[in-house]
Amino acid sequence: MRHFGHIPSTVRNGLFHREPVEFTADSPAGTLAVALGATLYSPATRPRLADAIRKQAARGVVSMVLCLEDSIGDEDVQAGEANLIQEFRRLATETPEGTEDGGTADGRPAEGPGLPLLFIRVRDPRQITDLTTRLGDAVRLLSGFVLPKFTEARGAAFLEALGQAERLAGRRLYAMPVLESPELLHLETRAETLAGIAAITDKYRDRVLALRLGVTDFCSAYGLRRSPDMTAYDVKVVAHVIADVVNVLGRADGTGFTITGPVWEYFRPGERMFKPQLRRSPFLEGRAEDLRTALIEHDMDGLLREIELDRANGLLGKTCIHPTHVVPVHALSVVSHEEWSDAQDILRPERDGGGVLRSAYTNKMNEVKPHRAWAERTLLRADAFGVAREDVGFVELLTAGLAG
Repeated sequence: MRHFGHIPSTVRNGLFHREPVEFTADSPAGTLAVALGATLYSPATRPRLADAIRKQAARGVVSMVLCLEDSIGDEDVQAGEANLIQEFRRLATETPEGTEDGGTADGRPAEGPGLPLLFIRVRDPRQITDLTTRLGDAVRLLSGFVLPKFTEARGAAFLEALGQAERLAGRRLYAMPVLESPELLHLETRAETLAGIAAITDKYRDRVLALRLGVTDFCSAYGLRRSPDMTAYDVKVVAHVIADVVNVLGRADGTGFTITGPVWEYFRPGERMFKPQLRRSPFLEGRAEDLRTALIEHDMDGLLREIELDRANGLLGKTCIHPTHVVPVHALSVVSHEEWSDAQDILRPERDGGGVLRSAYTNKMNEVKPHRAWAERTLLRADAFGVAREDVGFVELLTAGLAG
């Protein structure tokens, strides 16, 4: 699989200076963590779930979470588990071994996309081993589990169960803990909770793929809900938690993890209280103005602003609950030619000693030592999402992604 793999190669060639690299479910954890992109959630009770998974893969989705937790009622858990097992088995029957990532059984590329990375969001540790056993051979399609309301005390049992599931499955399975507990939100317990999460995720580092933020639960604790005109960073009690999570768990010194952006809840038009946040300047040519208008009408300008703020605050990828959010997340994850040029200059071997240089675009200072970690992360993102051509921006990437 690869990002933007759902669009024709001739179109990709016109968009990218360097195309996104291909990866598989067996790629290194560091590659997968960066490549998660827009992780689309779906209730496990959804009818014909296997068809929905294939449909979303054809639209460019590369990671999905099938949810047995908050997205379904308590009374529907057993039905959700049964549906999940049935649909995984159907997917496995329709997907010969060795073709999960879009190749043919003899290793040749296939015409269509493969399956996304698939994760199951569970409620309790027991479900991890139980579902792994019940999946049988279909477990080869599973990449891991999403662990809700994660803390040190609660997380240990989940991560131990994951180890048992790996032994049952005979393959690697990852954890994606969700940071959403009241202990993390409340100021008086936050530091201790973060220290505990840091300790247990470090202990099980080889099993933790990425950390996810449960901002809806944070807002719920104070009876808050942000409007489509506001990002998570405009809700200060939430923004402070995000900053502290990144401070402790997102460091670039080798101790940190990939932390994904919060969910954007809106996908329908609604009353707008403030002027559009989406800048006009990138949308002045041709039909781009029509695209800008459509995005504003569908409350997407707030989403785009939040994606940019996610990256500015150290987050990568995003939890998504609607397919229309996927392409904007991926389009804004592509590395611009200017970013790539700066990163390349900073990481040249002859500049290992440090120093300051003017950027190739002659519009900024690149200071080698302070900007090195940024440059390394930028090149990892460039591998996953590609590098745009000099004359290609967000509008062209979004338009191509939507057209498929």
